[in-house]
Amino acid sequence: MAELTGNYVEGIGRRKTSVARVRLYPGGGEFVVNEKPFDQYFTRPMDLALVQGPLNVTGLRQRFTVSVKVLGGGPTGQADAVRHGLARALAKSDESLHPVLRKSGYLTRDARIKERKKPGLKRARKAKQYTKR
Repeated sequence: MAELTGNYVEGIGRRKTSVARVRLYPGGGEFVVNEKPFDQYFTRPMDLALVQGPLNVTGLRQRFTVSVKVLGGGPTGQADAVRHGLARALAKSDESLHPVLRKSGYLTRDARIKERKKPGLKRARKAKQYTKR
């Protein structure tokens, strides 16, 4: 892995309980997640496609070296958090990309999270089965 020094642009992405800190360094083309190449960290093809979405839409795959630290949640939540953080960082690096990323839906925070368990129920909404006799 190349030594990452100098100025960078940072974006924070969130999804469910996952939080990703994405840093864009000029030049390179490397993509590292938690100190591993991103295709080793995200093994499912769907997650790989999600993570690369903002770079593919803007056509800036080789212009930046991307460094990501992601914590919490599961693989899909982490992939969505990385995508959100990457889109935010790209929008911050160049304001002209903002409309393209907004139209593609990459800048919108997905607010869906697990609903809390309610008292008297088994889960958030599941109640005990009613028995007539």
